Amino acid sequence: MPSVVQLRGGHVDSVHPFTAVWVGPKGLRRWGEPFRTPFRSAAKPIQLRASLHALGDPELPLSWLALGTASHSAEPEHIRIVQEILAHFGLEDGDLLCGPHAPMHAPSHHALIQAGAPLQNLHNNCSGKHAFMAAACKAQGWDPEYRDAGHPLQRDIRERVAQCGTRPEHGVDGCGLPSWVLEVGEMATLWQLMVLDRDPVMGRIRAALREHPHLTSGTGRLDELVMAGADEAMLVKIGAQALFLMGFPRRRGALAVKVHSGVVDALGPAVQASLARMVPGAWTRPPGWNLEVFRNAVGRVVGNYEVQE
Repeated sequence: MPSVVQLRGGHVDSVHPFTAVWVGPKGLRRWGEPFRTPFRSAAKPIQLRASLHALGDPELPLSWLALGTASHSAEPEHIRIVQEILAHFGLEDGDLLCGPHAPMHAPSHHALIQAGAPLQNLHNNCSGKHAFMAAACKAQGWDPEYRDAGHPLQRDIRERVAQCGTRPEHGVDGCGLPSWVLEVGEMATLWQLMVLDRDPVMGRIRAALREHPHLTSGTGRLDELVMAGADEAMLVKIGAQALFLMGFPRRRGALAVKVHSGVVDALGPAVQASLARMVPGAWTRPPGWNLEVFRNAVGRVVGNYEVQE
């Protein structure tokens, strides 16, 4: 069983088993044991596709589509684009049902505090996805309470998720939406289907993911760091609780990585090792990648991560 081992001064501090699954033209390859878990934010491209379908598949800026798939850090650029989406569809912050939370980007959070500005739904990392869901409900005349699993929009998303070959159950995501529970290999299957999908709308979603990793995540986030090392076209998306999905159009496949403990600090080393083992030649460790070590409050390196089997 592969694990990310956290070592502090050479001593084991914690151990984090993980599973990596590659699905490609020759089938499925697995590293680690089968593991079922909620899809979380790695499902956002599929959720956005359902919202765009309900909106009549409009051609929109790729930057908007990137925010529609984002788990963003609420940096000024992220907030500006979500505001553009809301204005375009005649919506307001109150139409978003994700709830507010502090920006993940610390300087942006500090700027809000210094300005005495209140937190808004806009600052939720899922606000882009919710903006498109609210717009879809308005366009279709559906109940604006779109979070229930029985809502027409969520039923459509479930049917798209079921293309992996299962009828998924669901939990509730951090932003209040259904989060479909799948085995890691089923998630990789869905991302492979997304890579192979010839629908022009999905093609634009893929382009948004590929061209705007900063908008789908934020400064210093794993999505952006992984994309900095891409040696070929890649699509990436983090999910909460240490889940990471990657698509590879040239190889017609996808890779899913899940750290069982949900500890996100172990995810970077797990992703790096999984790329090297499952998709050799697709990625090179970029300058500035320092996720093998961890530091204390004064910046001193006090330990490291190793991947062991």
